[in-house]
This record gives sequence, C-alpha cells and structure tokens, in this order.
Amino acid sequence: MKKTEYIFGIRPVEEALQQGQDIDKIMFQKNLKGEQSQQLLQLARTHEIPVQQVPLAAMNKITRKNHQGVIAYLSPITYQNVDEIVIRCFEQGKDPFILILDHITDVRNMGAIARTAECAGVDAIVVPARGGARIGGDAVKTSAGALMSIPVHRSPNLTETAKKMQDYGLKLVASTEKTDQKYTEVDYKGPLCIIMGSEEKGISTQLLKITDHSAALPIFGNIESLNVSVATGIMLYEALRQRLKK
Repeated sequence: MKKTEYIFGIRPVEEALQQGQDIDKIMFQKNLKGEQSQQLLQLARTHEIPVQQVPLAAMNKITRKNHQGVIAYLSPITYQNVDEIVIRCFEQGKDPFILILDHITDVRNMGAIARTAECAGVDAIVVPARGGARIGGDAVKTSAGALMSIPVHRSPNLTETAKKMQDYGLKLVASTEKTDQKYTEVDYKGPLCIIMGSEEKGISTQLLKITDHSAALPIFGNIESLNVSVATGIMLYEALRQRLKK
C-alpha cells in the first residue's frame, strides 16, 4: 500500500477529521487506553467513519513508525450527500437514477460496477459505511476513473437510506432470485433506485421487505448466479433502455 493512502497518529488523524478529510476507515489498536484515543474514537463515530479494532501486530505490518495505535485510511474520492443529489435532479427536471449496493465486498466488482453505472447515467451510488469494498486506489483503477466522477454516498444504514429514497418518490427495484417476476417485466421509468446485493448473501431481508418490485435475471446454466457486476450491468441497461423510450 502506498504511504499516501493512510495517515497515522492520534493528532494527525484528529486534525484530518476536523478538517473534513474523506476517510474510508480508522484502525484502532485493541484495548487502546488513554483519554486522547477515546476522544478520537468518539469523534470518528460522530463523523460516521467505520472503525476497526485490530491487534498491535496487524498495525505494525502496515507501518513500524509511531502510529500510537491509530491508522486512518484516506479515501481517493469525496463522498457526497445522496439527498442533495436527488433534490438537485428534481430541480433540474430530471428523474433521479440511484444505485444501492448492499455489501458488495470485492474491490474489482466495485470498480466494474461504478464504470458501468457512470456509462449508464446513474446519478449516484450508495454504499454501506461498513461491510462493503474499500474504495481505494485499486477500486478507482478498476473503474477506469469512473469513481472520480460518479457521486458516491456512504450510508450508515442502507435500509433507512432506501426508505428516504421512497419518501422522495423513487421506486425501489431489487435484483433477486427470490421472485417469479423477470427483470424485463418491471417498469423502470420515472424516479428510480435499483438495489443490488452481494453474490454470497444477496440483498438483506430488511431491504427486500421495503422494495416496490423484485426482478429476477433468468439463469439457464448450471451455475446458480451471475457475477454481480455483470448482473448490475444488465439491470442498469434494461432500465436505461426503457427510460430512453419516448
């Protein structure tokens, strides 16, 4: 990992947070004591920055310098507010087109999805604050730079964010095999939010419960599911095909 991708030490990390630096996550040494470290931990949680408690040996593998039990991974992108993006779309007379990714953990899939989403005209990608792929240099490279141009929102609670999208009038469409409705039978016109889940677990039960429509991609081979980046591309371009119809 390049040194420019992280900073370390209690005071430097605290200053980065106070100055609004975009941080992917902060690693804290397990059982770290001291008032300053506890204040920093609380500050990270206030800013909804993912926090990971790790052994000292794991931190020393990243840097042998005096990290004081704190290492922060910097983000190459600036996270944005999805509410503001949706409102701006409406103000411009445009139907918002949002993509929610429910715990997609593979960095290459994340990059490929972002590249397709940018090409398909998606207005913003929503990712979870915890449990998703880290949007670092590898993800940006895999996305062919798309992650530097398409807005990304980091949500502390995907279900609550999805409900908010509904409150704005967006239709929630979940890609899942747990339905008989084919993806081509769903109406994607108008304000729209497509939800994609991980290949391992799919979309969470909480999210599925609130969706307006479920859409299945037909599988005729022996493998049970498509790669999630491929499945996302199919869903996005079916939506685009319908939305381009006059």
